Amino acid sequence: MSQPQFKHFPHLRQKLFVVVFGTETRTGKLFDIILLWAILLSVLSVMLESVKEIREAYDSLFFISEWFFTILFTIEYLLRIFITAEPKKYAFSFFGIVDLLATLPTYLTLFMAGGSYLVVIRSLRLLRIFRILKLGRYLREASVLSNALAASRYKIFVFLGAVFTLAMIMGTLMYMIEGGESGFTSIPRSIYWAIVTITTVGYGDIAPQTITGQAFASVLMLMGYAIIAVPTGIVTTEIAQAEKNQKNAESSKRQCAACGKKGHDKEAIFCSNCSAKL
Repeated sequence: MSQPQFKHFPHLRQKLFVVVFGTETRTGKLFDIILLWAILLSVLSVMLESVKEIREAYDSLFFISEWFFTILFTIEYLLRIFITAEPKKYAFSFFGIVDLLATLPTYLTLFMAGGSYLVVIRSLRLLRIFRILKLGRYLREASVLSNALAASRYKIFVFLGAVFTLAMIMGTLMYMIEGGESGFTSIPRSIYWAIVTITTVGYGDIAPQTITGQAFASVLMLMGYAIIAVPTGIVTTEIAQAEKNQKNAESSKRQCAACGKKGHDKEAIFCSNCSAKL
């Protein structure tokens, strides 16, 4: 990542930029490793704190660790705002909001004391689990997956619409076949049964009792297996295309320092034009 030009405190902000965003530098890698461990440990702390026996035994330790991680993530959040060329753009970006959610719940509990707010406080503290989303910026595959989902969203919406239409038709027919005696007391409840059956979940709280209804349900179950394969194929195709596009984008950025040729493969060690080491 190229360093932006800073108007205020240029030297300090450039040094901090290398630490926070310099993934190829030694200090940048160390910063990322520390932050990754902090995220994982803070999420683990939230999970363990939800276990009553562990929380009662180590309540003070959880309190100290929570404030330690909160202060650490607050410093990181403020650093990113300080060294970003467009602070407002970062603050309202996806990762900016995630970084804010990683710190906000703990501070909110300071202003919500009292017995009547205990349930609210507990809910706010559970929001700390969003810190796991902070891992996204360190995963290359996360961008590939997000691009694939974005590219396939219209196909998936159309597919879901078709499935829901099928569930409404099947649910209505089953309501007509079985009726309230078998638990199909209304069309919405019958549609619920159809969705559970199509997705092969099969809770078993509602089941057809007549031979006609059972035969109808069997056909719907077999259709469910075929239906599940459709979104898998759509997303898989888009993931393959997204990976190809990302590899092409990365290779187009690789330029030989000796002859200036661009477009080398990511795995290439030497220039294909002048044989200089890349």
